[in-house]
Amino acid sequence: MFIRFKNLFSIKGYSVLVICMLMIGIGISITSPYIPLFLTKDFGMSAGAFGIFMAISSLSGVVVNSLIAKHSDNGMDRKWIVIFAAISASLGYASYLVFNNFFILLIVVTLFNGLAAPVMPQIYAYAHESANASKSEDKTFAMSTLRSLISLGFLIGPLCGTLILGLAGYKGIFLGTSILYITVASLVFLFLHRRKAAKSNAKKKKSKGTPWIKNRQIRLPLIAFLFLFAINTIHLIITPLFIVNELHGTYKDVGLVVSICAGLEIPIMLGLGALGKKISNHTLMIYGCVILVIYYTILSVATHAWQLIPAQLLQATFVAIVMGNGLSYFTERLPNSPGLATTIYSNGSTIGRLVGSLGGGFIAQILGFRHVYWVCLLLAVLAFFILWRSRPHEEMEVQVTRTRSV
Repeated sequence: MFIRFKNLFSIKGYSVLVICMLMIGIGISITSPYIPLFLTKDFGMSAGAFGIFMAISSLSGVVVNSLIAKHSDNGMDRKWIVIFAAISASLGYASYLVFNNFFILLIVVTLFNGLAAPVMPQIYAYAHESANASKSEDKTFAMSTLRSLISLGFLIGPLCGTLILGLAGYKGIFLGTSILYITVASLVFLFLHRRKAAKSNAKKKKSKGTPWIKNRQIRLPLIAFLFLFAINTIHLIITPLFIVNELHGTYKDVGLVVSICAGLEIPIMLGLGALGKKISNHTLMIYGCVILVIYYTILSVATHAWQLIPAQLLQATFVAIVMGNGLSYFTERLPNSPGLATTIYSNGSTIGRLVGSLGGGFIAQILGFRHVYWVCLLLAVLAFFILWRSRPHEEMEVQVTRTRSV
């Protein structure tokens, strides 16, 4: 395993990308717990206004990502896309400290959040093309390792955020995150080479002439991923409430469940990335749906908070599969368009999280916390059947051959 890690750094620019992804993960996790508190308590937004604010600013990223994806695989320089997006993110976080009017802040943050959205998809695309240029045979492991750094950032960031908040308040939180993104832009400017899509790739893409949305092998998995991301977001929102209100657990139980899951994600993610050569990403996604069905069955019948603690091994495995190998899943299906592939994955996660955050609260209010898990169970089953029907032709042929041999 050590040798495989060492070989990853033979990929051109990979060490810089590692630092950048860790900084982005820390930056997101520093601010994400405090933006709701800042906007509702200090800024004075209502809960409804905050929901509208987050929905509009999130969807702007989907729009910009989609526009950039159409051109990033046709000769645009990914290095400058990343630099521009990182600077936009820096300005977006700084905007919270400058504007005091709801509508002005909404317009400014929506603009900068939209322009900042390509930063992670384009870093992933850059890494994918660098791995191809370096003739690396461990692309899935390389991508999973990069994605695990976001999770590592989420372990470091909240502690840093608490310390900064105590020392410098919200000003320190937003300025600190802004500085992290400026640092990312500076590192990319100084140490990464220009990276354009290969002309041969662009020609192949044009020759196909079929929009990805009409491609059943992309469209169906994307729908499944929307369900999976929505389920994961619902879990993050509802489970703490379920533990306290339904199972009569304590805040300590909530912290234990969350921390155990987060701690298990990274080693599992790295381990699954290392298995990329032995198990296809599509097969892993199907396994992830099966694990999800088992996990939500346990949640649906749980009667005590302690029962959720060992079950976090299942949740952590599911998150590791979807977050770690999901990116490689789409780049494998669109090997000549890494920018488009990473954008589809990123947009799917954004829309899925938005649907999950809105839908989870609504269902919980109407039906109750426990019934939310039955809905998640149904979505997991639907995702399983969608992924099963969209198996690559090679896997289907192997399955047919095995059936005939029996």
